[in-house]
Amino acid sequence: MSFNTFGHLFRVTTFGESHGPAIGCVVDGCPPRIPLNESDIQPYLDRRRPGQSRYTTQRQEPDAVKILSGVFVDEASGVQVTTGTPIALVIDNIDQRSKDYSDIKDKYRPGHADYTYDVKYGLRDYRGGGRQSARETAMRVAAGAIARKIVPGLTVRGGLVQMGPHRIDRARWDWAEVERNPFFCPDAKLAATLGDYLDGLRKRGSSIGAVIEVVAEGVPAGLGAPIYGKLDGDLAAALMSINAVKGVEIGAGFSAAELTGEQNGDEMRMGNDGKPLFLSNNAGGILGGISTGQPVVARFAVKPTSSILNPRRTVDRYGRETEISTTGRHDPCVGIRAVPIGEAMVACVIADHYLRQRGQIGDTPAWPFPPRAR
Repeated sequence: MSFNTFGHLFRVTTFGESHGPAIGCVVDGCPPRIPLNESDIQPYLDRRRPGQSRYTTQRQEPDAVKILSGVFVDEASGVQVTTGTPIALVIDNIDQRSKDYSDIKDKYRPGHADYTYDVKYGLRDYRGGGRQSARETAMRVAAGAIARKIVPGLTVRGGLVQMGPHRIDRARWDWAEVERNPFFCPDAKLAATLGDYLDGLRKRGSSIGAVIEVVAEGVPAGLGAPIYGKLDGDLAAALMSINAVKGVEIGAGFSAAELTGEQNGDEMRMGNDGKPLFLSNNAGGILGGISTGQPVVARFAVKPTSSILNPRRTVDRYGRETEISTTGRHDPCVGIRAVPIGEAMVACVIADHYLRQRGQIGDTPAWPFPPRAR
């Protein structure tokens, strides 16, 4: 199986399966002399970790990360820093229950990648989905923690803005609220209702999808490249690579189709700091594939969890029609734990483009340019 690596200069390769002994990743291209310890990574993993509330899978994984390479204690400062060599990270799998899948090992779960893996490779790891499991995304979150340290002043935050038909009221958006409820929801009033909503779905043996919004602030202007190296193109690809994601939009996204040119175009004035002041951000901080210096805003839609209790019609790997009902431990809404994953992927893409810009351009051109002589 190829294509386990993403990024150009900041490159991440993940490995491992849901029910294997461990999962891990190798982060290549991180600059040297950046302070890095397990304690810099663990808080992000703790946000994604399963079993923290009754609204996520009850698989109990501590997700304790270990740094195997790529760091060394700087003798001058006594601080452990990156060396510029590949950073290897590993997390042991502790709480696998492979027997939960023994009854369905030959059946294809509707909405899952069981059939496509089998038809492509001729075999698949049915234990929790193997490589196709969202367990793999823990390593993306770990890599994202490193990426956040590369771009000076970068802040990447995400929140659940829709679950099923229930949307947030943007007038009540509160970033502090994201860390106060188990749904990563920035709207406290909506968050207070989601528990009962999910309990009802769980009792019916069903699941639901969600929409996540990620906002990156402190993104320098000039990241990205026209045509085939667009920042928004790479963001879309990175977010689409997350399990269960079926749609991505930047800025106003699909809503831009409802706007006129006057409404959609982000007008500009000169700010007091001598930089352009945008009067809106329908572009999501990216124009022509290049960052504007505004917050980069991306949203992605996560489909309902495909592993549900209710019986569904399917076929097995021998071509026989059958029914399937998935037991075991599953998220009634995988979109909840997708928030820190989406943050990590956005951070990795921006770090990669930051290093590309530094490598190609060096110092950013001074702006504004002096007027031309007449």
